[in-house]
Amino acid sequence: MTGIDGQREKQWAANSSAIAAVGLTAFKLVVGILTGSLGILAEAAHSGLDLVAAIMTALAVRLSDKPADEDHLYGHGKFENLSALAETLLLLLTCVWIIHSAVARLRAGRVDIEVTFWSFAVMATSIVVDFSRSRMLYRAARKFNSQALEADALHFSTDIWSSAVVILGLIGVKLGQWRPQFQFLAYADAVSAILVGLIVIYVSARLGYRTIASLLDAAPPGMKDRIVQLVVAVPGIQGCRQVRLRYSGARLFIDLQVLIDGTKALRDAHDLTEQVERAIQQAEPDADVTVHAEPHEPSRPDSSS
Repeated sequence: MTGIDGQREKQWAANSSAIAAVGLTAFKLVVGILTGSLGILAEAAHSGLDLVAAIMTALAVRLSDKPADEDHLYGHGKFENLSALAETLLLLLTCVWIIHSAVARLRAGRVDIEVTFWSFAVMATSIVVDFSRSRMLYRAARKFNSQALEADALHFSTDIWSSAVVILGLIGVKLGQWRPQFQFLAYADAVSAILVGLIVIYVSARLGYRTIASLLDAAPPGMKDRIVQLVVAVPGIQGCRQVRLRYSGARLFIDLQVLIDGTKALRDAHDLTEQVERAIQQAEPDADVTVHAEPHEPSRPDSSS
């Protein structure tokens, strides 16, 4: 697949996610207002956040595919990381609103909810759409190593569980209306809204940790050791040091020094560095690798630093 085709596929995945979020948000909002269900309204707010996040992801994917220029020598991949960070902040704000509203309803001691066919229909529709949407985004994220699409997929996959929690809350409310001895279940809707908020907190924490790590150029665990092993296995390489790894969006940049016999001709040294680049790119096909050759001095340490 060409680079242009790959960009179009990524953009299509992000755009279709935004379109689906528009429909779900409107559906949940209407049903939530008509029935008075805080759980459904919480999910409407959650879907509204999904819409904002999906739009941000679509923009980030478009911007991150721009090539490097004089001001962005590593390209524009960090737009994906910034998008994920913004999604995290939006998730936390939504979570605060959901839990605050649910606690206020529990303290008020009065619950007026109409549970109808549409209450369950909207949540069931949400589960079906979110399932297909998250699978599509996960496939595209793995295919193109896109952190923005992966964050979007993680976000939508949690919607499946939160929607299931809301359905359980609605069932509890209905049982409370049918059976006087189960009147306490009338608060199940508010409790389910709190559970949705806790789910959002969990997703926010995971997404926030990964986003901050990416923005701080944290290397994936164990990758440095794997790169060193690949390099020192190349015949003629007598050591490897100053290994540096960083992601810019989906693109991995690797800089390192290799130690070779100082008596080799420049052409031979250059050939060795190209062998090192090929060895690394076999393991990391899309990596941008820069190898600098240094003469080997036995008195100096020749391990990575």
